Amino acid sequence: MNSKGCHGPSRPHPDETRSGFSMERLEPYRLQVDKALETWLPPAGTSPGAIHEAMRYSAMAGGKRVRPVLCLLTAEAFHVNLTLVSPFAVALELVHAYSLIHDDLPCMDNSDFRRGRPSNHKVYGEALAVLAGDALLTEAFRVMVDGGRAVGLPDRVILDGISALSGAASSRGLIGGQTLDLAAEGQDVDLFTLQTIHGGKTGALFKAAILLGALPSDATSDELSALDRFGDLLGQVFQIIDDVLDQIGDFESMGKTPHLDGLHEKATYVKLLGVEGASRAASQKAEEAVSLLEDLPDRETGLLIDLIRFLPTRRA
Repeated sequence: MNSKGCHGPSRPHPDETRSGFSMERLEPYRLQVDKALETWLPPAGTSPGAIHEAMRYSAMAGGKRVRPVLCLLTAEAFHVNLTLVSPFAVALELVHAYSLIHDDLPCMDNSDFRRGRPSNHKVYGEALAVLAGDALLTEAFRVMVDGGRAVGLPDRVILDGISALSGAASSRGLIGGQTLDLAAEGQDVDLFTLQTIHGGKTGALFKAAILLGALPSDATSDELSALDRFGDLLGQVFQIIDDVLDQIGDFESMGKTPHLDGLHEKATYVKLLGVEGASRAASQKAEEAVSLLEDLPDRETGLLIDLIRFLPTRRA
């Protein structure tokens, strides 16, 4: 992959905003992620076949590839050749795919559908789904090392990347947020607690995606701090709109069963603020995130700015 010629199509799209941004502008990046996943995932016929089929079922199920695309966009903004962060982008998607498999299990969110088709455990059974998730998480770090060395990343950058992603996926990040989320079911929580839950459950991986894109660059400590805060706000915006869509969305547009948050008495922004209040909060946080990027005048952050301004309006 390289950072040249990555311009999306100009034709209009149903989700296009007044600013002219459409998710189709990210399609070239998404396709690069899909190609890299094919390169680094074990082929379907690799023995034992059942586990590799189950891994690929979820990892190659499509979707927006938001986290790895964010990694690529940040790299491009900081003048990094996209080839260098390709293994990091793949690792992010593998960790995300693992988390979705486990989230959908009956002992967790008990969701029968993901991305418009049956969840992994509905196709392969719960035991193999657990193993597929475990395998994807493990595979992510192999890709970071083997892939990173293959594209010429210094070992120091690879180690920093592993530290960032493993921290984001750990009990202090994604797992910690999921633990707090389960504990909060049926409880009345305040806004600070809710932000803590989703800062781990959703925000940690977004922050890692942004940081991984900048790691091979000459970013200063102040720039990395701004990106860390930007990633946190981006994750909050994404989660708030997820909460809204669970309330007002439908299966056809979302590819998964709506209204599960209410069924499981989840702590959500909609439960705390209502649909309109949650939507306003998302827009406010998006503008706060924009201001952080606008303070980086030497970086090409225009597409990242367009994306986060679009997120409060997304409907899928």
